[in-house]
Amino acid sequence: MNLNDYKGVLVFVEQRSNEIQNVSLELLGKGRKIADELGVSLIAALPGFQVEKHAKLLVEYGADKVILMDNKEFEIFTTEPYTQAVVEVIGNEMPEVVLFGATSIGRDLAPRVSARLATGLTADCTSLEVDESRMLLMTRPAFGGNIMATIVSPDHRPQMSTVRPGVMTKMERDSSRQGEIVKLDIKLEKNSQFVEVVSVVKETAEKMDIQEANILISGGRGIGSKENFSLLYDLADELGGLVSASRAAVDSGWMDHDRQVGQTGKTVRPDLYLACGISGAIQHVAGMEEAELIIAINKDKGAPIFEVSDLGAVGDAHKVLPYVIEEIKKINASKHVE
Repeated sequence: MNLNDYKGVLVFVEQRSNEIQNVSLELLGKGRKIADELGVSLIAALPGFQVEKHAKLLVEYGADKVILMDNKEFEIFTTEPYTQAVVEVIGNEMPEVVLFGATSIGRDLAPRVSARLATGLTADCTSLEVDESRMLLMTRPAFGGNIMATIVSPDHRPQMSTVRPGVMTKMERDSSRQGEIVKLDIKLEKNSQFVEVVSVVKETAEKMDIQEANILISGGRGIGSKENFSLLYDLADELGGLVSASRAAVDSGWMDHDRQVGQTGKTVRPDLYLACGISGAIQHVAGMEEAELIIAINKDKGAPIFEVSDLGAVGDAHKVLPYVIEEIKKINASKHVE
């Protein structure tokens, strides 16, 4: 393998129900920065069905080249067709860096692609940088989040990683950007690993994603019980936000896993993050430290959460929150009067 033959940065663009996922736009933002540092182009690879309408959007968010793989087989994600498609694109383009979102799809697809290309893969990265030798420095939590490990792939290409949603920042959309749009016809091999999706059943109730929320009211072990989370819901209703939780609260059965913030949950970046009864373990902080404003309420004045919070209140959340809710109600009522 001649490492110098590999040039460029490629982002796998994930779509579900023909909607581009936010994590892919975040990866284009980071990919754009890496590509600029390396002096190479940024490629967006999009498998799907009738997805041509998204090509201009991907260019506006940083791609120099968009490769569209339009095939009925790609309408719904199945592992083998997508693996064949991405492997073919990488073989054609020979990028030195390939990025996937650490979603259920990305975590299924990326390891299979890396295995077929006989290259490495670093999962759940929280930071990506390049050094003077064009090496991608892939940083991720290790040993239960107690240390941050930086991993490199010196002998194989492409250098591949998955990145959790919410970790990277989208670049500002630029409608004036121009890029190359290429349609690639993938000839799929119907091997023994193909599966057929007979039907797709969607949940009737739409769940709100905490990663999309501007305001999060988050509860931890200190809230005490599932019933006590009603205070957090009351405050979230007044502020127009969502309720989330720490791992301790989720493990206790007080909140569903899709509302968990932290290393083993979701990474969030809201305008306001209110941590109630959360001690601030490093695993939790890794998922919310990029919030614009962090406010913490905790009985323990030495709790680590205060080290990352912008404002803190030492006190029992059960006693503090009712006063906060009452004040917010007064403010909201005065707005209605005006």
